[in-house]
Amino acid sequence: MVHTATSMATPAPSAQNTVAIAYQVAMPQPQTHLFEVTIHISQWEAAVLDLKMPVWTPGSYMVREYSRHLQDFRATTAAGVDLSWRKVTKNHWQVETADTSDIQVHYRVFANDLTVRTNHLDGTHGYFNGAALFCFIPGYQDQACTLTVEPPHIAWEVNTTLPLIEDQENCFWVENFDVLVDSPVEVGLHENYEFLCAGKPHRWVVWGEGNFEAEKAIADTKKIIQTEAKIFGGELPYDEYMFLLHLSGSGYGGLEHKESCSLNYPRFGFQKSDQYNRFMQLVAHEFFHLWNVKRIRPKELETFDYETENYTPSLWFAEGVTSYYDLLIPLWAGIYDKAFFLESLSKDITRYLLTPGRLVQPLAESSFDAWIKLYRREAHSNNNQMSYYLKGALVAMLLDLKIRDRHQNQKSLDDVLRIMWEKFGKPEIGFTPAQVEQVISEVAGFDLSDFFHEFLHTTAELPLGAALETFGLQIKPIYTNKDLPYLGLTVTDQNNRTLVQTVNVDSPAYQAGIDPEDELLAIANYRTNAEQLNHRLQNYQAGDTISITIFHQDQLKTLAVTLAAPQPSSYQVVKNPQASAKQLQNLKGWLNPKDSGAVR
Repeated sequence: MVHTATSMATPAPSAQNTVAIAYQVAMPQPQTHLFEVTIHISQWEAAVLDLKMPVWTPGSYMVREYSRHLQDFRATTAAGVDLSWRKVTKNHWQVETADTSDIQVHYRVFANDLTVRTNHLDGTHGYFNGAALFCFIPGYQDQACTLTVEPPHIAWEVNTTLPLIEDQENCFWVENFDVLVDSPVEVGLHENYEFLCAGKPHRWVVWGEGNFEAEKAIADTKKIIQTEAKIFGGELPYDEYMFLLHLSGSGYGGLEHKESCSLNYPRFGFQKSDQYNRFMQLVAHEFFHLWNVKRIRPKELETFDYETENYTPSLWFAEGVTSYYDLLIPLWAGIYDKAFFLESLSKDITRYLLTPGRLVQPLAESSFDAWIKLYRREAHSNNNQMSYYLKGALVAMLLDLKIRDRHQNQKSLDDVLRIMWEKFGKPEIGFTPAQVEQVISEVAGFDLSDFFHEFLHTTAELPLGAALETFGLQIKPIYTNKDLPYLGLTVTDQNNRTLVQTVNVDSPAYQAGIDPEDELLAIANYRTNAEQLNHRLQNYQAGDTISITIFHQDQLKTLAVTLAAPQPSSYQVVKNPQASAKQLQNLKGWLNPKDSGAVR
């Protein structure tokens, strides 16, 4: 059984596009995790055929070197005669084609990485992303092509949003290489749950076993679709949409596409309310992207260069604004209540305020350096970087609250998104940093140049407390133990050793020279492990100097460490009992589903 967007007859090729390109994907032995790819190229006239494989995929901003999984490359004529070829760079092959116009390129790709941005093949299913599986012909990325999928078993279904070519089994029409990259394919044994929303067909495609409840998820998905569509003027810019869900042991993630999204979530993460609510936030986030970033996108991402980094300072808007709304949408849709929203916001503020890197890396730089930092975390990451998802969401909140307060909730960040949709999303014209800042300032009704400079390009602290106070809320620091002096490290017990995991910059431990991966042995000459650490520290006060004994690269060291004042372990956003009537009205207009204009 095949599930696709539509069926269509094969269009006639244009006069300019005389080269025919057809991709074929087989998986005859799925248990080996090897996809077999064949590219058929006909009517080729040049003496050399270049083929290149993408190094990244849109929505996941890191060079992932997909070609490292490619093996068994070969090229032949249509009759099967071998053609000479050579590998030019890590992702570039050249085939000698002087004596033939019909070429077949064959290769296999190892696929055993179950994430939303890679490929996975086993005895129950095959999942692939175009960027991680297919080579392209430079100069022909705009060329239409076809994709044929060959399941290994008759019971395996094919799910994709690509249109099925009429009267051809499992053969799909692909408008261009960008569409091929943007259309994940799920093949195998899975459940399909189809439903209508706003007059358009949608479906959940679920692979794996767990406690996912389709009826409940569909009802809440409809609420998310309706609520988000209303923000953008009620328009759903697609003919059909697919939610693709992989139930895994402990995975988590999502990747947006124009007409679908891929999600990975723990298989038993749907019964407890907090876990289910987190899942619906993920759904809200990826679905919101079909407007914000898939169509409303930075100028630097208007045309994708699949061979190298595509730098932009604007991921704070693409991802940060989306992250802000993924907290609000389920609230406005009535999926969870204000208490859970405030709890989620509290966790975000806690993560922000407990990240020393917020004072090191500006938000725009965080976006620009996503390629080398965000997805390459190590022990020092919290000290030198700031997530554009997290800080971007909080900056979006500050902007939303500024606009709402000035206009008594009659205007909001929703208005910014509607204008961005009309000006940039519908025509798919990339926006510049100056253009998005101008739109926000126009909606706000005052110049926000200083705001953008301070909070996008410097490390100034965000005025979160002052902004939330205007809406009747306050940020309350929480101390696990108010008498516990601050050391500034985390440890874990592994194989009868207590290892330092992280050390906060400028903390007492940092100043003393303790590093991640050091082995903690003793405090004040008494053996200490992870469970005992806080108990040992309770015997001291801020300002006390204690000895800490460690193994540093197998060298025994005893260091003098001067403890600092207790630090909050978290922060909680709570209602201000002294809030004024105006502040409470502001809060109601912000969080009340009726006042937000959400559809119930």
